[in-house]
Amino acid sequence: MPAPRRLVVEADGGSRGNPGPAGYGAVVLDPLDTATLAEAAEYIGVATNNVAEYRGLIAGLKAVRDLFPDTPVQVRVRMDSKLVVEQMSGRWKIKHPDMKPLAEEAARILPASCVTYEWIPRAENKHADRLANEAMDAGGRGEQWDPGASTADVETTRTRVLHEEQPPSGPPGDAVAGAAKVRAALAAARPATAAPQADPAETPQVGWGSAPDLGAPATFVLLRHGETALTPEKRFSGSGGSDPELSATGRRQAACAAEAFAAGGTVQEIVSSPLRRCRETAEAVAGRLGLEVRVEDGLRETDFGAWEGLTFAEVRERHGADLTAWLASTDVAPTGGGESFAEVAERVSAARDRLIARYAGRTVLLVTHVTPIKTLVRLALGAPPESLFRMELSPASVSTVAYYADGNPSLRLLNDTSHLR
Repeated sequence: MPAPRRLVVEADGGSRGNPGPAGYGAVVLDPLDTATLAEAAEYIGVATNNVAEYRGLIAGLKAVRDLFPDTPVQVRVRMDSKLVVEQMSGRWKIKHPDMKPLAEEAARILPASCVTYEWIPRAENKHADRLANEAMDAGGRGEQWDPGASTADVETTRTRVLHEEQPPSGPPGDAVAGAAKVRAALAAARPATAAPQADPAETPQVGWGSAPDLGAPATFVLLRHGETALTPEKRFSGSGGSDPELSATGRRQAACAAEAFAAGGTVQEIVSSPLRRCRETAEAVAGRLGLEVRVEDGLRETDFGAWEGLTFAEVRERHGADLTAWLASTDVAPTGGGESFAEVAERVSAARDRLIARYAGRTVLLVTHVTPIKTLVRLALGAPPESLFRMELSPASVSTVAYYADGNPSLRLLNDTSHLR
């Protein structure tokens, strides 16, 4: 029996809204010279990121089967979806009903012994990511992806030539021209099909008219930390106090949140306040999702100064005049050198802007506190400062804000605790 043909499949999927207009991309590569052997992409209507990523995997494996129907193969699948890689490797259980049939379909395409899975950073999956975005762009125009018009391979080759320390041999023009020839040959080999028209009912509208294609927003899923011993006693607990750990109730709440996010399958990154109660909550979710936790200092709670650890009644009794002034103006700080809400808003806004730039198009879980969450919601709505006192945020509650490329945010959820019931 001849030695198996070694191949690499890189696949990706995306959803502009999650769920929203979605598409996938996949590429089959020769690992010896990274030559592109096949590309696939498709706009799939409204779906989640995870569904689109699974569809990309399926397309890549089918492309291998179609290219080498009678040849033994050994395929290394490379994806930036930790969920798909871990589930297809058998290390994570597949609980979500939308994922099971897709995983089963992917497993049937090639023998399990012929396929291995590897997680890669998003920056190393640019070819498939560009294909997925081309497919979504086409869907926004009411079309399907046209392989003859794709520039994903060309752009990937150009990026590699410009930025790798050891570029491939031969002048860049030869590499780009070769990629174009492969793409043209693949396009000619495919039977012509009429491009289906997108169903307008499946494409969400933004604002009062037709939405421009703004790309996938940076979506912040805001999770308040679980309870500490101070929470049920309603004591001021900020960044200047004792930094309490989660209570037994808080740990149960974090575990419930972790299960809910695992079932939803939408979180791609996790960022936490540096305070212990948030890091413990974030780590519970990260352990369930197989993600790392990044710490963002700008997400820490207000420093309540001399009020730390006191109840509202105790502050009223000891620092009545200061409390009255604090309630009347966001520029007033708590007694003893704490932070004013205006200072917190400035800090949180700066953190928000950094995170939007870092995670454009991604769904990010931000594990933080009451004041930062209320501040993000207030700023998203353009609400006055006094709105901070008119929102309820329960322990381990979930709120969601999406930030679009035109600078307009969209509040999608506030104080959801359904995962705790």
